Amino acid sequence: MAARITASVYTSHVPAIGAALDLGKSQEDYWKPVFAGYEYSKQWMKDNKPDVIFLVYNDHATAFSLEMIPTFAIGTAAEYQPADEGWGPRPVPQVIGHPELASHIAQSVIQQDFDLTIVNKMDVDHGLTVPLSLMCGELDPKTQAWPCPVIPFAVNVVQYPVPSGRRCFMLGQAIRKAVESYDDNLNVHIWGTGGMSHQLQGARAGLINREWDNAWLDQMINDPVGCANTPHIDYVREAGSEGIELVMWLIARGAMSDIVDGKAQGSAPVVKHRFYHVPASNTAVGHLILENA
Repeated sequence: MAARITASVYTSHVPAIGAALDLGKSQEDYWKPVFAGYEYSKQWMKDNKPDVIFLVYNDHATAFSLEMIPTFAIGTAAEYQPADEGWGPRPVPQVIGHPELASHIAQSVIQQDFDLTIVNKMDVDHGLTVPLSLMCGELDPKTQAWPCPVIPFAVNVVQYPVPSGRRCFMLGQAIRKAVESYDDNLNVHIWGTGGMSHQLQGARAGLINREWDNAWLDQMINDPVGCANTPHIDYVREAGSEGIELVMWLIARGAMSDIVDGKAQGSAPVVKHRFYHVPASNTAVGHLILENA
């Protein structure tokens, strides 16, 4: 059997969530509702353990800087260390990669006319490790390791120009095709992270738009093609300057099996879990699990 994508996971990657976990504050009144939204997800993760996670996130000036900003970058290394983002690395395990599948995906996606930057060495920041912590929960005390290998896929949503939602949606389809052409029986999950509405600076700092976030989630689930055509200005106006991170979710949505030749033609994915909470450190937290029908 060939490899296949069986599910997609979507979640915010707020750095303060990682700090709350690392400092033992997850049961404090402020944080308890946030982490309660992931209780189902941790059990789902155990019951549906993937062989590999393809994790879409954005680097926060850790592996890359304003000196070099790849639009799409795939990690092909064997391992990745948690990054020091100014207050020391998070106390979490190193991330084990899957160089063979990552290299295959890079080859296939580039041959499908998407230009990727190949990254053979980089540290990974909260954009990648916070989603892993939320979904995996407490790790096996014997191994103290993440449950499976992870392929990091970094998208530039920090410095304009950033890729369009439509481009990200199309890229997800190319990634699924690449995975399905890999000659090994692997169960792959694809994760889209970042968002939801938030703005960290300027006159609108602290902006959160609950109504727009949930309408966007509805559309991403039920009308993904229409959602992918949402223009950048809508994200910025309605969801804040950092709300543009949501285009990364469209990579994961485009990789689901109901999307054929850019259209929703197959059986719609099954919504296994949906969660939304505001605020978490001035950010709206969104979370979704979809399984292929």
